Amino acid sequence: MLKNTKRLNLNSKILGFFIIPTILISNPFFNNIQDVKAGLEFQWDQDSSYRRLKWFQKENKKKFRNAIYFFLRPSDRRTDLLKISLAIPKTFKSTLKSEKITFCKVRIGGFENRTKCLEDIPADIEINTDESGLRALDIYPYSPIPSNKESYAIVLKVFNPKKSGLYQFHSYGQPKGKSFSSYLGSWTIVID
Repeated sequence: MLKNTKRLNLNSKILGFFIIPTILISNPFFNNIQDVKAGLEFQWDQDSSYRRLKWFQKENKKKFRNAIYFFLRPSDRRTDLLKISLAIPKTFKSTLKSEKITFCKVRIGGFENRTKCLEDIPADIEINTDESGLRALDIYPYSPIPSNKESYAIVLKVFNPKKSGLYQFHSYGQPKGKSFSSYLGSWTIVID
């Protein structure tokens, strides 16, 4: 009986010697489980005419300095564009300054490359606010934006709003030869 008790104590000490360090070492790896992104996008309007556009932001934390890239890829533009309008949601409470807004030819980043502006496109940029508080950004490039294989981006350098949430931006473009703007698509960005 005494021999079995000693063997049991020895086995539990050996087991404790291997298991406890394993638990202590692996504990920091389990702490970051909350940072996993779901990869799910919510859209308010389930209409079939909704077009989801690609975007990129450098920082998604509230009240942080951020650079948001709103991409217009070749598949998003069917004709040459004379004017691009960006409808900014009311709840996106951030100060917009025209000198912090650029329109450029962009290389969309991926696994090997970073997202970056390749060439600034000269354009007049207007920030419009109406009585209801809705803001819009109108971009008038000096020459029409061609419907070629290049990607373009509207880049906002702003501080993120104080409130976290989903913010849906809509874009409209005025095609060459037309006097009205048509819907290009929407971006839904996330601020945590």
